[in-house]
Amino acid sequence: MITICLAAILFLLLLGVTLLGARLRRLVPAEHLSADSKDAVKLALGLVATMTAILLGLLVSSAKSSFDTTRTEVMQMAAKIALLDRVLVLYGPQTADARGALRDSIAEGVRRTWPADGRRPAQLDPNEEMGDAVYVAISRLVPQDDAQRALKTEATTLMVQLAELRSLVRAQAVSSVSKPLLIALVIWLVVIFLGFSFLAPANATSTLAILAGAFSVACAVFIILDLDHPFAGVVRIPSEPMIRTLEHLSKQTS
Repeated sequence: MITICLAAILFLLLLGVTLLGARLRRLVPAEHLSADSKDAVKLALGLVATMTAILLGLLVSSAKSSFDTTRTEVMQMAAKIALLDRVLVLYGPQTADARGALRDSIAEGVRRTWPADGRRPAQLDPNEEMGDAVYVAISRLVPQDDAQRALKTEATTLMVQLAELRSLVRAQAVSSVSKPLLIALVIWLVVIFLGFSFLAPANATSTLAILAGAFSVACAVFIILDLDHPFAGVVRIPSEPMIRTLEHLSKQTS
């Protein structure tokens, strides 16, 4: 919701700048609107527009890279959970408690990360007690042969890897979008739209074109901010991989 509000504020700001530029155009003496003056302004606006396009691309790339990294880590977690459950199945019926604890831990993690009502914010802090219960249940296993000993070692390794991935997801919850760069982007956009509205003829067609550009830029900023919140935005990391893994665990333990 806050990303939509920020994008709307940016659009209204550019709209106000557009109206301000149209008003300033009427106040500027005619000699300042000569062809040579307009050409000089267009050159300056072209330079600012080029820098703005580069900066906008950098921000989109940074936000998308962070989003994709977190999504990949979630996919890896789902795969490792399924593999861990399979290792415990191969170990034998002695792992019933460990598998039950694993299922409960994953169910709690899904509820905290993807709230059912969609209104509560995602809680990326893991439930350490439930995670420790799984690890303790695995560590208490007493292997009877080399095969079980190898499976226990593999299960312990997977638990450590899952904990590392979970810590990475939580650590990456900080914003990947640089605020100074975002402020610079807004300032340059204000300069560009002020210049556009100042040079554009006073008719409905040019005004609508500038407003369409302002709306498009506001949507681009919305995408940047939304991708920066991968578990809470409109474009969010899907929960289906974890839910399918949880459903598989429930079937196997039932």
